Amino acid sequence: MTTIAQDSAVTLHFTIKLKDGSVADSTHNMGKPAKLVIGDGSLSENFEQCLVGLSSGDNKAIELKAEDAFGMPNPDNVHHMDRAKFVGDAEVEVGTIMAFSGRDGMEIPGIITEIAGDSVTVDFNHPLAGQDVTFEVEILSVE
Repeated sequence: MTTIAQDSAVTLHFTIKLKDGSVADSTHNMGKPAKLVIGDGSLSENFEQCLVGLSSGDNKAIELKAEDAFGMPNPDNVHHMDRAKFVGDAEVEVGTIMAFSGRDGMEIPGIITEIAGDSVTVDFNHPLAGQDVTFEVEILSVE
């Protein structure tokens, strides 16, 4: 039985729960598991350390502080944009999540947090930034 170590390729299902027990995200909802390589930077170091030593078939609930999960909100990720930039059918209202093109051409989601006159405030922080979460992981395979 292979256990998770540095550079392991891991296939897993995960469910992210908030403090109140509500589910914020789950690979079960997407219908397919996540794949990652330990050490590739897609997870925080502390989170990876919690996975090391697990093997296929293991289930574990990992409680993560905000800084080890999605980080703390970064004020530099909050942008003020001209309302004229929002054209088309998309309705601009507080709470709307819209996709914006990042510098590298990748789409990044932003949440509209405030509208004042012609200024629209968009927050590009991860929606779960600043929140302590519990990851429930189910390890499917380790290579």
